[in-house]
Amino acid sequence: MFLTLFLQAPAGGITQFLFPVAIAAVVYFFMIRPQQKRAATARKFRESLTKGATVVTIGGLHGKVVDVHEESVIVEVDRGTRLKFDRSAIAREVTPAAKAPITTP
Repeated sequence: MFLTLFLQAPAGGITQFLFPVAIAAVVYFFMIRPQQKRAATARKFRESLTKGATVVTIGGLHGKVVDVHEESVIVEVDRGTRLKFDRSAIAREVTPAAKAPITTP
């Protein structure tokens, strides 16, 4: 059925058919697929959270993971202050920066 419609279409019909297909391919490869990769990377990161990791939440709160549960994480943000967060609220892990030596003039 498609073949008969395709062959009966005027000469401009082929380009009219290919243009939307090309646009859909561009949208998929430049927008949808990279977003899926970022989501998969974030999911793997959140699944691999361990005690002792220094993390930043989506809201910008810095702290150290002290306990990990199936759906949540306990983060110590100050001496003795512990907050419970959903795993999805953890944005990234922070690696401690090497301290530069202090020079005096």
